[in-house]
Amino acid sequence: MAGNTPFTWTKQVASNFGGIRNGVVYHWPKGIKAKGQVRDQFHHVVDLAPTVFEAAKVPAPKEVNGVKQRPIEGVSMAYSFDAPDASDRRKTQYFEIGGNRAVYHDGWFAGTIHKAPWEAQPRHRLTDDVWELYHVEEDFSMSKNLAAQNPEKLKELQALFTKEAIEHKVLPIDDRTIERFDPNVAGRPDLMDGRTKLTVYPGMVYMAENAFINVKNTSVDMIAEVEVQGDKNHGVLVAQGGRFGGWALWVDHGKPMYTYNFLGLEVFRIEGNETMSDGKHSIKMAFDYDKTSGVGGRGAGGQAMLFVDGKKVGQGAITKTHANTFSLDDTADTGADTGTPVDEAYGEGRKNAFNGQLKQVSIELR
Repeated sequence: MAGNTPFTWTKQVASNFGGIRNGVVYHWPKGIKAKGQVRDQFHHVVDLAPTVFEAAKVPAPKEVNGVKQRPIEGVSMAYSFDAPDASDRRKTQYFEIGGNRAVYHDGWFAGTIHKAPWEAQPRHRLTDDVWELYHVEEDFSMSKNLAAQNPEKLKELQALFTKEAIEHKVLPIDDRTIERFDPNVAGRPDLMDGRTKLTVYPGMVYMAENAFINVKNTSVDMIAEVEVQGDKNHGVLVAQGGRFGGWALWVDHGKPMYTYNFLGLEVFRIEGNETMSDGKHSIKMAFDYDKTSGVGGRGAGGQAMLFVDGKKVGQGAITKTHANTFSLDDTADTGADTGTPVDEAYGEGRKNAFNGQLKQVSIELR
C-alpha cells in the first residue's frame, strides 16, 4: 500500500486507484512519431487488444475455432499516439473484484470497499456498502471524498455502475474469495469436471491447476511406471505446486518418496524403506482421505502409503491438506518439478528431473 502512494489501497480493491491504476509504455519506432511523451487520456486494459488490432491493420476475429466471439469491449488508444491533447475516447468504465466495485465516467469516479484483501468477511452486505465519490479530473489521487457534498452525482454513478454491470455480465456479484479457486465450490465450468482419472507422460509440464485433475478433498491413487538402476536414480516423477504448498511423488536414490507440503508451514514426507532393484517397477502412492478430520469435509488429513510392485514399503500420516488451491503460479509437472520445489530435499531446477526411465503416471480419484 505504501508503494502505491499517492493512491490508496492495493490489489483486489477495485474501488480505488491503488488497486487498479497502472502505467503502460508503447514502443513502436516506425508507427509513433512522438518520443518520450506522456498521455493522460483515461483508458482500461480492455483497450490494449483494439490498439494492437488497429496498429496491425487486422480486424478483431468474429469467430475462433468455430466459436462465435463476443464483440470487443475496448476502444483503440492509437488515436492518442500523435495527438497528446485529444479528447478521451473511453468515457465510462466499471470495476469489480470480489465485491469491491467502482465506476468511472467522464472525469468522475465512484466506488465502495466491500472487503479488504486481508479481511476474512465483508464489511457489509452488498446493498449496505458505503460509496465514495471523487472528481478525478481535478483530484488525481482521490484525496477528497465528495459523496456528502454531491449526493446526486453519486446516485447517478451508482445507477451507471448497475447499468454497466448488467450489460457486461458482472451480476450476480460473488464476494467469496478463496472458495472461488475450486471450480466445484465456485460453480463454474471446469475442464476436468467429473473426471476421475488422468494419465500424464514425461514432458507434460507447466499444467495450470484448473487444467489438471483435482486431487483435493478426496482419496487418490498415483501409479508411476518406471525403469531404474538401483540407487543410481533420483528425481521427481510427478509434482503439483511448490515451496508454499503442493505434493510430489519422487525417487530418492532408488527409494520411492511422497512429500506433501502444507502451505510451506508443515512438510509431511513418506519414505520407502527399500531401494528398488534394477529393472522395471510400478510405484504406487495411495492416499486415504479422512474427511471427518476436516472442516465441513474439506482440508482434511489422511494416511499415505507407498507400494512397489504391490508391496507396501512405507506409510505415514498427513494431518492436513489444501482445501481450495495449491498455487497461482507453480504448476503440475511430469518427470521434474519446474517451479519452486515442493520438497527442498530434491532441489530446484534441472537437478530434480528424474534420471531413470519414466513411462507414465496415472492418477485416479477414489
